[in-house]
Amino acid sequence: MKDLITIGLPSKGRLKDKAISFFNDKGLKILNSEKERNYFGTIENNPKIRIIFLHAKEIIQRLGDGTLDIGVSGLDLLKESDQNLQARINIQKKLDFGNANLVIAVPDDWIDVQTIADLEEVSFDIRSKRNARLRVATKYPNLTNDFLISKGVTQYKLITSLGATETYPFIGSSEIITDITSTGKTLADNNLRVLKDGLILRSNACLFFAKKKAAKLQPFLKSFV
Repeated sequence: MKDLITIGLPSKGRLKDKAISFFNDKGLKILNSEKERNYFGTIENNPKIRIIFLHAKEIIQRLGDGTLDIGVSGLDLLKESDQNLQARINIQKKLDFGNANLVIAVPDDWIDVQTIADLEEVSFDIRSKRNARLRVATKYPNLTNDFLISKGVTQYKLITSLGATETYPFIGSSEIITDITSTGKTLADNNLRVLKDGLILRSNACLFFAKKKAAKLQPFLKSFV
């Protein structure tokens, strides 16, 4: 269908529930398939809109390649993607859910490390004593790298986290981490604390749209102003 609008929504968790509520509150009632594992939905009384439930990270990718017209995902995931992809996506509206911070956290027992400047000293100490670099475990290498460089920290090595980043300093895989957190409880429960100036990004859920589809989408996007 030529004028079909395809919308990507998160496929699980609170982000999914909040995104559905957001659309419902705008008079766009989302109807889910009765099949438990079906990833498609529709808008009541609007056959020109198709809903696809995807991983939040994939929503950013599909907006970038134009297979989605509109999507709800996290600002952190947009900012972590490469610049060419970001240039193809516009933010229509920042939403009042999905709030979280990307932060640098260190083990609680690093009592002498309270700021980024302290961290820089540690990184040089590790370099001189072990001939190694400070290891930073993260799922956000681009944002982490940009932040550390902007703060003058150079003697480090990024370690790609595949999950449960909080465990990395305690199993010998890294010294410190960067991670996304909404309350800080998981970090605290795992004996980690955020540096005083360790905020990398304030994130929240956003309504995005594919820039190249802007002309087609404008009448519909007015519903969200």
